Amino acid sequence: MKLVVFDVDGTLIDSQQMIVSSMNAGFDAAGLPHLPREAILSIVGLSLPVSVATLVPDASPAEQDRVVDGYRAAYLAARMHLESPLYPGAQDCLDALSARDDVALAIATGKARRGLDALIENHGWQRLFVSRQTSDYHPSKPHPAMLEAALYEAGVDAAHACMVGDTEFDIAMGVAAGTRAFGVAWGYHPPERLVAAGASMVAPDFPTLTRSLLEWVDG
Repeated sequence: MKLVVFDVDGTLIDSQQMIVSSMNAGFDAAGLPHLPREAILSIVGLSLPVSVATLVPDASPAEQDRVVDGYRAAYLAARMHLESPLYPGAQDCLDALSARDDVALAIATGKARRGLDALIENHGWQRLFVSRQTSDYHPSKPHPAMLEAALYEAGVDAAHACMVGDTEFDIAMGVAAGTRAFGVAWGYHPPERLVAAGASMVAPDFPTLTRSLLEWVDG
């Protein structure tokens, strides 16, 4: 059995609009200036408190807490009327892998459990993933805890697992856990950062990723 573990934001779904607008709403709540879009997207993959501390390290703990709370409130409100789309080919990739008897799928994401559960319900993925790991119960990526939990729940050794993500945090987590790590080029970190972090390959699109994963499964 092989296990493929997917990141979510920037890998399966294009959530940048909601992330940027929600983060700036958090800055408004704390009375802090907005940051450039590129800066905000650079921290996607980290847990929310770590993301905020990284973006505004000079803010007081109370201000950082207000940013976190403001982000969560804005993201929840946005989710009521705006759904982040899947990247082209994402569903086809999941379908191709889930059709195999020798492949299991999992998620390891910096999203909160509530947000992930809503996403899974919206896309009808309730029976697709054998493990769903979120930032609520683990240290932030690139710490390997959530990936190790996915391996444990799936009953798969690290040598038979592959982490798929769009940021260096995803790749570094896979390397730390001892899994294979595949990067994707359509997310929030450029390919050279993924390669530097230890990615075995960086797919330019989902059809290429799907072929590479199936070749790895059959290898």
